[in-house]
Amino acid sequence: MKIKEVRELDTKDLEERLQTEIAKYNQLKFNHSVSPLENPSEIRATRRSIARMKTVLRERELNK
Repeated sequence: MKIKEVRELDTKDLEERLQTEIAKYNQLKFNHSVSPLENPSEIRATRRSIARMKTVLRERELNK
């Protein structure tokens, strides 16, 4: 998810999407530890997407 897409979401949707991404990330890590993933770079992409979402949420919190 690109930063532009993240900024377009409202705060409530962004928090829900963040929880979904965190769950996806944990599942990917677990699956990769059991047997190697076909595309391990998906773990990195998910982690970076989570970071983008957290950054935007923090910016909104500070701008209140």
